[in-house]
Amino acid sequence: MRALIGALFLAFCAVVHAAMSGMPAPVAVAPGVYAFIGDGDAVAPANHGMVANNGFIVGPSGVTVIDTGASYRYGRAMIEAIRKVTPLPVTLVIITHQGPEFVFGAAAFRDQGVPILAHYRTARLIRERCPICLANLRKTLGEDEMAGSRVTVPDRTVEGTTEVVNGDRKLQLLHFGPASTPGDLAVLDTQSGVLFAGSLISNGRIPELRNEDIHGWLAALENLRGLESKTIVPAFGPPLSNDDIMQTGLYLRELDSAVRRAYRSGMGLTEAMHTVDLPAFRGYKLYGIAQPQNVQRIYLQLEKQ
Repeated sequence: MRALIGALFLAFCAVVHAAMSGMPAPVAVAPGVYAFIGDGDAVAPANHGMVANNGFIVGPSGVTVIDTGASYRYGRAMIEAIRKVTPLPVTLVIITHQGPEFVFGAAAFRDQGVPILAHYRTARLIRERCPICLANLRKTLGEDEMAGSRVTVPDRTVEGTTEVVNGDRKLQLLHFGPASTPGDLAVLDTQSGVLFAGSLISNGRIPELRNEDIHGWLAALENLRGLESKTIVPAFGPPLSNDDIMQTGLYLRELDSAVRRAYRSGMGLTEAMHTVDLPAFRGYKLYGIAQPQNVQRIYLQLEKQ
């Protein structure tokens, strides 16, 4: 297993290089299962917004796409990359959550008549909040990069954990209640044991708290660890093994405890944002940006209690 993860890391490095050229390149993580691995940094013109992970699963009769990237252009590039792997049609897109780095390529699939599925709470958040996310991405990446991008609300929804068969391949859509977002889905390919974890797991990158329920998030991670998946594709960073799932949980626990200690001590919000530090995670991507914002979010929640 460690050898496999090591090989995937090398593939990840190659894909990051490919991403810098403006084109996604799929990595085979198991027979019939492919991942596009983003560079894990903040969205910026230099990386064309290709920071998050997504992928596709090839069944005997069709392809399932999982998350669609930050732009229409990226969605189109995904379609072309999939065609180089298989002549089979894409017959379903699954959106794991409403993060802007994951949803705006969906319009390219909608234009080809592909149904788009998400948890109903994710669909609602896409409708309500993604217009603002799209405007922000346009400011960051520019009109050319975001040309054709639009808010695409999923036309199929689920209310909880369910099983679907698409392209004659069985997939489990796992929902454990509100966690990193209200409508998180993780997608398990039962044939290969590959888990697309959506925003529940990041690898080497600080998760950005936006719509979270930390206790629910931690419970979801424990449930995912119990699945003993063979390979996990996180929201950001290289694929990892089941043994490494709880690195995200460790960060959440330490963050929550540290902010609570600062709040109980009478420390003000501004001081907490500048002083609550988690040394074990300083080397993670986005630490300097996301850590103060995460501290602020938890602190403000404590003030409301």
